[in-house]
Amino acid sequence: MGWLPGIKLNSIHTKLLATYLLLTTLGTSLMAGYILWSFHAYFMETRQADLKNWASALSQSAADALAQKNLQQVDVLVQRYGAPQNVTLRIFNQQGRLLATSDPQRDQEVTDWYNVPGMREALQNRPQQGVAKGVLSTEDRLYVARPIVRNGQLLGVLRMSITLDQLQYQFTRVIWSVLGTLSLTILLCALISTHFARRLSKPIETMRNFAIRLGSGHFGDKLDIRENNELDQLAAELNRMSERLASLDQERRVFLANVSHELRTPISNVQVTVDALKSGAYEEPQLRDRFFQTIENEIKRLSRLIHDLLDLGRLEAGVTQLEQQTISLRGLINRAVSAVEPRMQTHGVSTRINVLDLLIQGDPERLLQAILNVLDNAIKYSVPGSQVFISGYNDGKLAVVKIQDQGPGITENDLPRIFEQFYTTSPSRKGSSNGLGLAIAKRILEAHNGSITANSTVNQGATFTICLPLKTRTQPTNISQV
Repeated sequence: MGWLPGIKLNSIHTKLLATYLLLTTLGTSLMAGYILWSFHAYFMETRQADLKNWASALSQSAADALAQKNLQQVDVLVQRYGAPQNVTLRIFNQQGRLLATSDPQRDQEVTDWYNVPGMREALQNRPQQGVAKGVLSTEDRLYVARPIVRNGQLLGVLRMSITLDQLQYQFTRVIWSVLGTLSLTILLCALISTHFARRLSKPIETMRNFAIRLGSGHFGDKLDIRENNELDQLAAELNRMSERLASLDQERRVFLANVSHELRTPISNVQVTVDALKSGAYEEPQLRDRFFQTIENEIKRLSRLIHDLLDLGRLEAGVTQLEQQTISLRGLINRAVSAVEPRMQTHGVSTRINVLDLLIQGDPERLLQAILNVLDNAIKYSVPGSQVFISGYNDGKLAVVKIQDQGPGITENDLPRIFEQFYTTSPSRKGSSNGLGLAIAKRILEAHNGSITANSTVNQGATFTICLPLKTRTQPTNISQV
């Protein structure tokens, strides 16, 4: 069987079309078979009913003639109603001897009528009808053998049969009509199935090619499929995935560029300082000490950057194992404030704390790291003599911590990006920050099923809001005061 070039046997279109045609052919064939069987049964029942009615009427006439022993009348009756070529009519006496027949030439060859279908039962006063071969032929005939009875006395038997040639001819015409209709139906269904298969397979193949392009790195493409069904939803999900992959790819590129820049700067500074020491600066104690201090500062900066990058990578990969302890929120805030108190004194910044004694669940060290990162950001941007306000309260099933500074605030352009990696709002502070603190804090809080948001008004400071789930009654009660 030939196939058109370009059509693959395993393509979606071919499979759908083959399925449609198979189901159509199966359904129409079963329906055609049922229709033919119904027609055949109807024709047979009709002819049997007609034959039975004829035999019943003729048996009454034959009974009158036999009661009067008028064999001539019996013969006239047989010749008249057995004259059609497709009809054979016979009348027997009560002993089964043939009295009259419409086919005398053939019937004279029959010696034993008891073996003819229906005769034995009829002679025992039991009517019989059905389909059997001719008495001396192989053609199928419909017959009825009926006892001739008058006043309860068996006078004889009437056997009447007709050929099925006409019925078979009519049924053959019906078969060809049904087969023609079936073929036309299958052809029309094939055309309709081709249309539907192409309509369904085309968007699927389009989405397959789209997925292949995504796998090849062509992010940001968009599908335009409008089918008003589940394919629309799938296309929308693929579009969202494409946009997300494009965003992630862009973030990856920016991340690599920022990492390269952040790593290059301290390494370059160390290299320049080492070259200067080699060039003779080592001989001057004061200059040597300053260069060594520069090297130490850059190495610390590089170590801190690598540590933060590893932390961020583990958090985003979900491989960081978080302890689950019951933590006092007030104790967590007090510990964080104590840790940054020397820096606050250096910057001339004080704190005002109003935190309820709430219980939360999580890893105390990681949560402390998140709080410290947010406090570090608040201290960094606070002006001397200002305060950092820390409040903590419960809101339904959440513990809410707000950290508010009195710094210059965050602009509308910077506010949506402050939790991005390596993003700093003040280029002048780039050297003192790697832009990972808030990103790490956000990942830690999200790992605890919490969240962090920020809002600000320029020149009026910024407020960071941290939300964490409160401890439930079913959780362990081993309280850590951190």
